[in-house]
Amino acid sequence: MLAYVHHLSPFIFEFSPGVGLRWYGMAYVLAFLLGHQLYYRLAKAGYTQMPPAQVSDFITWAAVFGVMLGGRVGWILFYGFKENHTDDPWWWPLEVWKGGMSSHGGILGLVLFTFYWARRHKLSWTSIGDSLCVVAPVGLFVVRCANFINGELFGHETKVPWAVQFPTELFDSRFSAVTSRAFDALEPLQAVVEKYGGEHASWSERIVEAARHEPQVRAILANVLTPRHPSQIYEALLEGVLLFLILWLVRTKCRVPRGVLTGLFFILYAVFRIAGEVFRVPDPAWAVGSFSAGQFLSLFMLLIGAAFIGWGMWSRHYESALELKSSGSGNS
Repeated sequence: MLAYVHHLSPFIFEFSPGVGLRWYGMAYVLAFLLGHQLYYRLAKAGYTQMPPAQVSDFITWAAVFGVMLGGRVGWILFYGFKENHTDDPWWWPLEVWKGGMSSHGGILGLVLFTFYWARRHKLSWTSIGDSLCVVAPVGLFVVRCANFINGELFGHETKVPWAVQFPTELFDSRFSAVTSRAFDALEPLQAVVEKYGGEHASWSERIVEAARHEPQVRAILANVLTPRHPSQIYEALLEGVLLFLILWLVRTKCRVPRGVLTGLFFILYAVFRIAGEVFRVPDPAWAVGSFSAGQFLSLFMLLIGAAFIGWGMWSRHYESALELKSSGSGNS
């Protein structure tokens, strides 16, 4: 079977080995810009209690304290402590350039920040949260696409026609047999491979970098690497595209009380995340029985989502745009 040997660079521009503007960072910038435009549109249409003039400040601080801080702290709590760190433990949590962001942590961070913002500005927590949940999948989509570009979070072995061979497989100690075969197969090209990766790069890092530039290296790796599910794309389509379409349609076409959309986001995200991780190589940090770390954390989101929906159906508060639609159509 012919599979695509992944050779996308994580850098948009690279000034020196390992230093430059990364697609992963640009994905977050794009997520915030698109999220701002969509939230502003919902605010102007009356689908949230937040005044349109507050949207820019809200999205900016939500990005900093909700997504970035929450995502980083979540990764440290859920995954990071399983790794070996010899640096100053007080400095380590700030080293975001070394990677490590948790979507579950980012979501929890947004929930807490939205609660704070609502209390400070005397707004309905569920009102501003519902519209934030509608636009959040846009960010999930672009970040999952950046995961694919980085060649990280790849899937299980497969024989599907769209399988991808990820050279970053060589970084994972669980696939040491593949790494050994790659080292042996590329020995005749040692001089070529050694040109890449920088002075202190490992042999695996040099191979991955060489694969991005040298067709002959990719040709050899095509006979060594494991064809895998591009699980990042699966999750981008589920957690990003499909989740956004459902929530946008419910927000703009259905009359639902405040809190229901937030609950729907939690439940659908959990279902899509659990389904997507069926195809993904689990994080080596920890697992609970047959559940990966991501799947296990998603189970709690089902309970949180049910609580939000129950609260919304009990309280029965609606946005102004929905009240206008209701009065215009003669519905009670």
